[in-house]
Amino acid sequence: MDEKILHGKKHGMLVFLISLLIYAAALVGLIATIATDGSGIVIVICLILLCTTWLLWPGLKVLKPQEALVLTLFGHYVGTIREPGFYFVNPFCSAVNPAAKTRLIQSGDVKGDKDAAAAEPASRKISLKIMTLNNSRQKINDCLGNPIDIGIAVTWRITDTAKAVFNVDNYKEYLSLQCDSALRNIVRLYPYDVTTNVDTTGDGIADEGSLRGSSETVAKRIKEEIQSRVDEAGIEVVDARITFLAYAPEIAAVMLQRQQASAIIDARKMIVDGAVGMVEMALARLNENEVVVLDEERKAAMVSNLLVVLCGNHDAQPIINSGSLY
Repeated sequence: MDEKILHGKKHGMLVFLISLLIYAAALVGLIATIATDGSGIVIVICLILLCTTWLLWPGLKVLKPQEALVLTLFGHYVGTIREPGFYFVNPFCSAVNPAAKTRLIQSGDVKGDKDAAAAEPASRKISLKIMTLNNSRQKINDCLGNPIDIGIAVTWRITDTAKAVFNVDNYKEYLSLQCDSALRNIVRLYPYDVTTNVDTTGDGIADEGSLRGSSETVAKRIKEEIQSRVDEAGIEVVDARITFLAYAPEIAAVMLQRQQASAIIDARKMIVDGAVGMVEMALARLNENEVVVLDEERKAAMVSNLLVVLCGNHDAQPIINSGSLY
């Protein structure tokens, strides 16, 4: 269903003033007729006006900026009012907003006092502002089967009110469910951290994509996935961002040990590379300056001692040899 914008109905103030004048004239006419024992027809007309003029008031609608009103008349879609102003429409038209009472964890729906929010009447107006949906965190398995806790924040807005109202039952719940589904579909394509021999793009070539290291790419794919699902609901996804990312508690401790072990291995590798370079430099300087002439066996012993000193976890405890070198 295509959206139909209604224009030229900003006559709310004029109709309101006319209704007040009708009430005042009918009341004055009724009093004057009764006081002068006038015609009964005039009295009947005045009473009819007093009893029926209020029927114009349900047709008075006030819209603030970035608000819309979807109107139906006896089940038929009449049109949508999107511009701010004071309007007068057919008094028998009714506004439709199926998500008026829906409360999600998003901007515009969060209330400090739940009782006050429940007592407040639901507005039939549809907000056209950019809103932020912060769904609850999900536990999803990544491409390696590791359980991941992840949460996203999605900024969105309504671009087609007719689609939002008539194409889906409740556009807020529909968006929330599609966000959860899209997040699950994208996260299962990536490992939590960089892993070899993993193809995250679907081109058949292994890459270095990961949830932790490629957050911008992952967020872009999540946004595109959600947008493809909510087009029929007249919703535009402005942005999608990952707000929380961690291993699930049941494997978090093990994965932390794995990361620590990897860091220790990398550090040891760097220490060994540096120690080997220092030993090579020491042997070269000794041979260059002819400080001492060592055979292959003594060179091996010296290299072993230097590597133990340079690569050890604790400070070396030197032993002084007071005898012969051999």
